[in-house]
Amino acid sequence: MTGGAAGAGAGAPVPSGAGVRDPGLQPERTRLAWRRTALAFTVVAVLAARQVAMGPAEEGPDVVAIVGWGAGALVWLAFLGVAHRRTRALRTSPRPAVLPGRTAWAATGCAVVLALSTVTLLF
Repeated sequence: MTGGAAGAGAGAPVPSGAGVRDPGLQPERTRLAWRRTALAFTVVAVLAARQVAMGPAEEGPDVVAIVGWGAGALVWLAFLGVAHRRTRALRTSPRPAVLPGRTAWAATGCAVVLALSTVTLLF
């Protein structure tokens, strides 16, 4: 066995370079994840707009679908703002602050409301 030190992790092999961390990779991966999520939100918003626009013309406008799309569009804009603020925070600091609870709740709320507004388009 390597690493004969007693205490926590005793008996476990110690990889070379243990404790060395590149702080630039984690924020970059997180920034890319926020961008992918914003892109997914954009695709859902565009498909929802298409669904509303391509609805049955003979029945007239579907008010529920239009309201659902409107709510989805507002939530999409709110999420873009949240994602932009977070990616900017990740870009400006080599060791960014922990995601604030309000931002996490806002992003989660946006996802839930977008899902609910999508359900209105399906029925």
